[in-house]
Amino acid sequence: MQIGFIGLGIMGRPMALNLKAAGHDLIVPDRKSLTDELRAAATVVGDAAAVAEAAEIVILMLPDTPDVERVLFGPHGVAEGLTAGKLVIDMSSISPIATKGFAARINAQGCDYLDAPVSGGEVGAKAASLTIMIGGPEAAFERARPLFEKMGKNITLVGVENGAGQTCKVANQIIVALTIQAVGEALTFARKAGADPARVRQALMGGFASSRILELHGERMIERKFAPGFRIRLHQKDLSLALGAAREMGMALPNTAIAQQMFSTVTALGGADQDHSALVRAIERMAGMAE
Repeated sequence: MQIGFIGLGIMGRPMALNLKAAGHDLIVPDRKSLTDELRAAATVVGDAAAVAEAAEIVILMLPDTPDVERVLFGPHGVAEGLTAGKLVIDMSSISPIATKGFAARINAQGCDYLDAPVSGGEVGAKAASLTIMIGGPEAAFERARPLFEKMGKNITLVGVENGAGQTCKVANQIIVALTIQAVGEALTFARKAGADPARVRQALMGGFASSRILELHGERMIERKFAPGFRIRLHQKDLSLALGAAREMGMALPNTAIAQQMFSTVTALGGADQDHSALVRAIERMAGMAE
């Protein structure tokens, strides 16, 4: 297929290269940040409109809701290059409500739209083992399935209406944030009590407390490796979506609110672009412990 890919950052770059490795043709917009590897792998065109004009399917992997809106509908945006029958897939993590509006505008041009946010971080993007949560028409999902299978392993059509995938991703981010907080509290407790947190983590990995977050993020916390796989500022964005939707529905998400405040503390310490496992820094501060 002729695949347009817009958003070639930490996640998007390996996702796009996995599609190229599977035999698809890549079309990307010209950016100063494009690596030599991507320039060699893809056809580089002037802007998002040119990407949409040349591609059968356009994939977006962008940081936030305003970024998606700008790339879709701003000057020289995707919408300007679309013709009937094309498919737009937004794999960013953005507002479910805004997603419904974006889909309606793309549908009005005779094109299909899928929201397909992912979980699995940089590791999953490189290994093509992402979890992909999709909202949109079943026929469009089946059309895109071969592409999803080259980027992920756990692929689920959550609902046939747009926004369902984004809703699922918000739920995912609540669980991830709260589990990071739990692992951070447990390891900080162990350290404060005089136990070796690395040995505590190893012991817990064989019990009911075991999780991927304890395995991967617990190791990051112990080894102080906070280079971003997924940045705190992006997780804050996702939790803001959760808390905003909860207000609209008249429900409380008390532990989500606490996790958001923990992330805000690390941001105040200069860690907005650190990996979300750096939430442990806030817990350590509250425990009166030096980093």
